[in-house]
Amino acid sequence: MEIVWWHWVVLGLALVVAELAIPAFFVIWFGLGAIITGACVAVFPTMSLASQVFLWTVASLVFVWLWFKVFKTSVFKTKVGMSTGQLVGEIGMVTERTQPFQMGRIKFQKPIMGSDTWECRSDEELNVGDRAKVLAVEGHIVRVARL
Repeated sequence: MEIVWWHWVVLGLALVVAELAIPAFFVIWFGLGAIITGACVAVFPTMSLASQVFLWTVASLVFVWLWFKVFKTSVFKTKVGMSTGQLVGEIGMVTERTQPFQMGRIKFQKPIMGSDTWECRSDEELNVGDRAKVLAVEGHIVRVARL
């Protein structure tokens, strides 16, 4: 059986549709690679099967690379540690006592980056009910100071 251009297009569309059932957002790139391969085979019908598979692999890997290096970094900018400016300066209330070498918890009026309660550190002792201001984000912990 000879693989013709529309086989690649059907495979590509099936993979793109399969992405609806698979929540990883990864299969779509292989589907787009198959559609690109189908278009190339339609233009160059004498392309060997090995060349077609190689083209599909390269096109799929290029799409995956573009997703992780270009698109994904610009789409998801709200990860902790990447968007410290969003949290710095926010004022919250201490809900769990903190000491210089012991973590506590702080609660904000509105959720910030998905949570209204954060683990915190402080260079000074903060008691429950104290108001504090965020100075920096250190991974998933915020550094605070008494207001």
